[in-house]
Amino acid sequence: MLNKLLGTKDEISTTILRLTLGLVIFPHGAQKLLGWFGGYGFTGTMQHFTETMGIPYLFALLAVLAESFGALGLIVGLGTRIAALGVGATIGVAALMVHIPYGFFMNWSGSQAGEGFEYHLLVVGMALSLVIRGGGKWSLDRILASRSMGH
Repeated sequence: MLNKLLGTKDEISTTILRLTLGLVIFPHGAQKLLGWFGGYGFTGTMQHFTETMGIPYLFALLAVLAESFGALGLIVGLGTRIAALGVGATIGVAALMVHIPYGFFMNWSGSQAGEGFEYHLLVVGMALSLVIRGGGKWSLDRILASRSMGH
């Protein structure tokens, strides 16, 4: 079972996908968890999610954890499938709850009231690919899986 969760091929393309997604999501998680990059930090984010947006505390907490620790997991390739599932689900829900009404395109020109969902669609696609393929070359998952098989 553990080998199915951690097992992955020695593919550089999957590694590039994993690192890119982790590095892009990390600042979003750091905003929510630590208040870095102009974010509200954990308390402010949880208050916004639960009180302003009406998200149940557990789901708000899972979103913060997915974007922060999930991003770190993606960067080092530890628990890649679980991390990618968490990130993909979080960003997918954000698209559905907030961004769909603003259309497809991001607000590049500043002319619309909010941001569209094109970015979110890319994240969900990347995350699904990682759920299917795993962490790839240079992932801790790959090292752990090969050790569990005695290689």
